[in-house]
Amino acid sequence: MEIPITGFVHCSGNSDGQHSHKLYITSWNGRPVHVHSFSGVTSFDVGHAHKYAGVTEPAPSGVPHVHEYITETTFNDGHTHLIRGTTGNAIPLPGGDHFHYFEGITTVNGRIPHAHAYQGRTGKED
Repeated sequence: MEIPITGFVHCSGNSDGQHSHKLYITSWNGRPVHVHSFSGVTSFDVGHAHKYAGVTEPAPSGVPHVHEYITETTFNDGHTHLIRGTTGNAIPLPGGDHFHYFEGITTVNGRIPHAHAYQGRTGKED
C-alpha cells in the first residue's frame, strides 16, 4: 500500500563542499502535518537536574494521532542525557487547537550513573 506524501528537501551547503539535507513533510495521505514544541526540567537526582527543549516529529492534523520526540538535555554536572518517546493522544483545547502529554525516563549517564524522570505537555499545534 502506498501513502501519498508531499514535502520538500532543504540543502544546507557550505564552502568546503560538505552539506546536509533536511526533509520537511507537509502532508501525509492528503492531510496536512504539524509539530509541537516541548520543554521542561528533569527530576532532581544525584544533586542536579537538566533542562530540555525540542520539537516533536510531524503527525497528521485533524485525526487521532501521537508524536514521536527526541532531544538532548542541557550539559550539567559534566554530562547530558537523551530524552526519547511518544506523546499521548491529542487533548483538545477551545478553539480547535490541541496538546499532548509526555513523560519518561532519560538515558543513564554521569560520573555516578543515573537517569532522570521527566514529564510535561507540548505547546499548541505549530
